[in-house]
Amino acid sequence: MLTEIPLNSQFFSEFASYWGNGVMFIIAGIFMYLAIAKNFEPLLLIPIGIGMMFANIPFSGVTDDDGFLITLKKFGLKTELFPLIMFLGIGALTDFSALIQRPITALLGAAAQIGIFGTLIAAAMLPGFSLQEAGAISIIGGADGPTAIYVATRLAGEELLGPIAVSAYSYMALVPIIQPPIMRFLTTKKERSTIMTYPDQPLPQIVRIIFPFMIILLTAMIAPKAAPLLGMLAFGNVLRESGVVERLSQAAQNELINITTIFLGLTVGGTMTANSFLNLQTISIFILGLIAFCIATSSGVMFGKLMYYLSKGKINPLIGAAGVSAVPMSARVVHKVGQEENPSNFLLMHAMGPNVAGVLGSAIAAGVLLKYLG
Repeated sequence: MLTEIPLNSQFFSEFASYWGNGVMFIIAGIFMYLAIAKNFEPLLLIPIGIGMMFANIPFSGVTDDDGFLITLKKFGLKTELFPLIMFLGIGALTDFSALIQRPITALLGAAAQIGIFGTLIAAAMLPGFSLQEAGAISIIGGADGPTAIYVATRLAGEELLGPIAVSAYSYMALVPIIQPPIMRFLTTKKERSTIMTYPDQPLPQIVRIIFPFMIILLTAMIAPKAAPLLGMLAFGNVLRESGVVERLSQAAQNELINITTIFLGLTVGGTMTANSFLNLQTISIFILGLIAFCIATSSGVMFGKLMYYLSKGKINPLIGAAGVSAVPMSARVVHKVGQEENPSNFLLMHAMGPNVAGVLGSAIAAGVLLKYLG
């Protein structure tokens, strides 16, 4: 009994020294609160929050070399498997009709990518990051978690993968908080109240089937390094639009993407240990990511204002905010802000055009970064 007392005392003393883990538990609790109480993307924040809690339990072993969180990381992140499967599911879930019927909205998705390249310059000017690491950080501005993971795995060191992934997914989940103030600040009440008309004629199936193959051809010409991402996106969309493989389409839309979301969320949260997260470098990444996301939103809205004036008031500039690739979160936020000004304003389908264009744009931007920085 006498020998057990100092051992126990040493154990509790060492346990108490892990104050950073307590801070991470508080952050995980905030994530869970936003997910459950505020309904801010619970599919993302709950798995990330739980993974964060697991990773910060002292002496649990889950982040050891043979721990289950590290096993998931080796299996799903380092192999780039999780991001690619997510893009397959996104492709199966995505209806490109809004973009095809109004292709000019693709320019809004392109405008939002200014946030990525603007932040690349800012991050490269900081002394703590190499040009490759700056490129990995800048992709956060696309608000696309799988793409951010895909780029960070190739350009950044392992120590930056966790902060970049968590930052990207955090800003995806916080779209309802971050975007509305920017949208209201940059637009007038009259602009936000603009009602847009939607084409009455449905698209022929053949057009919807051809479009994903056009994506593959466009990727091959512009950004071949993005072929794995956009190829899986196109594959998923072919499953959806072909109409002859409903079982495969449903599996990609439901079981496959849901299982991958669980494992990806746990893995991303599991990278947020106190040692790797509570430092100046990580804080810098989160600040740069926020700047990138704000610039992307602002760029999209400002280009939307330009289109509003060029179209003589027929295009609501709010849809430019959906140019980031947070699908369909940013499109829903655009719809909500538009209805606050005019309850008869239904912008969801109009915003889906630039929203899916943002998915394509961020993946192409990732391919450009990988080509010139990889």
